[in-house]
Formats: sequence, C-alpha cells, structure tokens
Amino acid sequence: MQRIYEPQDLMEGELLLSMLASEGIDAYLTGRHLAGAVGELPACGLLGLMVEDAQAHSAQQLIAAYNTALPLPGDEPDRDCTQGTLLC
Repeated sequence: MQRIYEPQDLMEGELLLSMLASEGIDAYLTGRHLAGAVGELPACGLLGLMVEDAQAHSAQQLIAAYNTALPLPGDEPDRDCTQGTLLC
C-alpha cells in the first residue's frame, strides 16, 4: 500500500474515500480514529489516504482532478448575496 494524499481534515478524507470507492478504488484512511484528539486543529500529517500499489496512479489522478475542479456554470446564486440573504 502507498500513502498517496494527506487530507486537510476528516471531512475531506471521508469525501475522497467515497469518491475513490465510486470509481472502484479501494482506499483506507489512516489516522481517522485519532483525529478526534486534535478537534478542529489542523491534523498536521495525522490523516493519510492509502491505496494498493496497482491503484495508486489512478487514485492520484482522480484526486488531482478533484483538487483542480472548478464549479459548473450556473451554480452561482440567482440573487446578489451581499444583502445578507437568509438561506434556510
């Protein structure tokens, strides 16, 4: 197994695990059970995504595409949100 990525927090790690699983790549998130000890502080290398050697290149490409993705056109709010719009 190879450590291919260090997520910023547990939420990003879980999101990437789901993304990789949807593409058929088995991954494991190390440090998941220790993340509660640091709370909302940066994990500082505590978390890591691990994948099998044969799937490492594909997983790295998917994560790179995720990190460089831009919002789709049309996802912008319809109104000017500078006026303090309540969303819920």
